[in-house]
Amino acid sequence: MGKKILITGGAGFIGSHLVDDLVEKGHNITVFDSLLPQIHKDGKFPNYLPNSVKLIKKDILDRIELGKAIKEAEIVYHLAARVGVVQSMFQIDEFTNVNMTGTARLLDILVNEDHSVKKLIVASSNTVYGEGKYICDDCGPVYPEPRKKLQLDNKEWEIFCPNCSKKVKPSPTDEKTPFNSTSIYALGKETQEKECLMIGKTYGIDTTILRFFLVYGSRQALSNPYTGVCAIFSASLLNGNQPNLYEDGNQSRDFVHVKDICQALMLSMEKSKAKNEIFNVGTGQQITIRKVAETLADHINPEIRPKISEKYRLGDIRHCFPDISKISENLGYKPKYLFEDGITELIEWVKKQQHVSDNSENANKKLRKMGLI
Repeated sequence: MGKKILITGGAGFIGSHLVDDLVEKGHNITVFDSLLPQIHKDGKFPNYLPNSVKLIKKDILDRIELGKAIKEAEIVYHLAARVGVVQSMFQIDEFTNVNMTGTARLLDILVNEDHSVKKLIVASSNTVYGEGKYICDDCGPVYPEPRKKLQLDNKEWEIFCPNCSKKVKPSPTDEKTPFNSTSIYALGKETQEKECLMIGKTYGIDTTILRFFLVYGSRQALSNPYTGVCAIFSASLLNGNQPNLYEDGNQSRDFVHVKDICQALMLSMEKSKAKNEIFNVGTGQQITIRKVAETLADHINPEIRPKISEKYRLGDIRHCFPDISKISENLGYKPKYLFEDGITELIEWVKKQQHVSDNSENANKKLRKMGLI
């Protein structure tokens, strides 16, 4: 028999794909979403959400409506959040309210009101690690602080050992890596994690935290200039503009397809070993931003080459990619879409999109004005 499942932020990029998978399994789904204009330009629920899904257009801060939705649920996926690392550094009040206070409100309802929720699954982010884990030939594993402005001004992009100052090598970052948030967005995710696990353990609510690495795939908001580097680059290319790469383009991340994110979300609901645990969700692949931009250009607009700006954004990290052995061993997670496979799905979808705006330059002007570039 299907479960009654509430998904906050369920109309968004990740949430809508999760809805598809849960409906296919026969679950009863309620989507709770504010339909933020930056993501949903027309303020309407997307037509790809199944007709069987109950849709609630409300803000996560609306306690009364959120309480009503929670009362009908057995499982809650908490995906609602303002997303955008750099944007969070000048929209501090907005990101704090939605991400931190919104989560606190959800937990307060779970503690103080009648409901049947037994499972809470929370979307977190790799940004809580900051630079993550590196290896120094002399000192072993190290966890460097963000690069200093003087170093970036000198275009010394790579990371040096905090102990001996030698250049270090990026290493797969595991879940035991200490928090090292470098943005309000990351700090919000760090706070969410601690609050949810604390309340979950105290009140017997089975809680799972998933730290997503860089998610890409169809349905990502192409006109949002602050999040989703694949979407940002795609929007530029569709408009005949060069994708703008900061530093030398050789900074690296792990790009994980949205369907693999949904695999992890489903396993977190189904597997008992997910209880009160934190898991990285990625592919384990280290890919440079330059390679991503060049791959997208080759298939969307081959006449255009990415622009290496050699400028930098304060707080940006150089390398971060995950160790996914914990989620693989405990939940049986296995990424099905490596970059070469998943990017094809994205490109096919991108080519079908119409009336896509490239807002990246306006965003860059804003960041320059705020002193973040």
